[in-house]
Amino acid sequence: MTSTDTPVNESLVKSVTEYVEAYMANYDGSHDFNHIQRVLGLAKHIHAHAPHASRRDPLIVILSALLHDVGDKKYLKPGEDASSLVNDLLVSHGATKELAEKVQAVCLGVSYSSEIKDPARVQELIKVHPELAVVQDADRLDAIGSIGIGRVFTFTGARTKASMDDSIQHFHDKLLKLQSMMKTDVGRQLAEERTRRMKEFLQWWGEEAAFSGVDAPPA
Repeated sequence: MTSTDTPVNESLVKSVTEYVEAYMANYDGSHDFNHIQRVLGLAKHIHAHAPHASRRDPLIVILSALLHDVGDKKYLKPGEDASSLVNDLLVSHGATKELAEKVQAVCLGVSYSSEIKDPARVQELIKVHPELAVVQDADRLDAIGSIGIGRVFTFTGARTKASMDDSIQHFHDKLLKLQSMMKTDVGRQLAEERTRRMKEFLQWWGEEAAFSGVDAPPA
């Protein structure tokens, strides 16, 4: 039996989904439950179409996609420990210790900032947990393209003293770099078109911003 044929624990997925929906209700619109649902859909698509699916556990892909933002440092609540929050949650919902530890490891590996600090560590982690490549690509795909554009402005708009110029700078600081950081062929293919859309948007922005007399960053 291949990994893609492995039965998924539907009751566990259902209870975790309900928890995540309530948890994400406290986040701003850039990281709400709709984001989680899109990442989950992308992760399932990548898992189904990427080579070597038998090496990946679909339950780990699903749970990690659902939980990847639980404990995000941007929204971490007082007293919460990001290094064990997902693990403890899954165990409390009936997951085995082994499954909980694997999903926790994947969730901790998704972060862009942690990969920038130590790219080699992420590559080594993917060798142990190949599901990470799928979930990481799915999360980054939702950060780019037309939805990514909307999420950038939503996120900066939720921050005090943030401006539209801060949003535009974020494209150059991070989002335009994500295509080159995709780990799967499917992710790279999808990222190419989404990156093209962002570049086109930035070109439009530059043309319109020119009327203010202030130079916009190059697309």
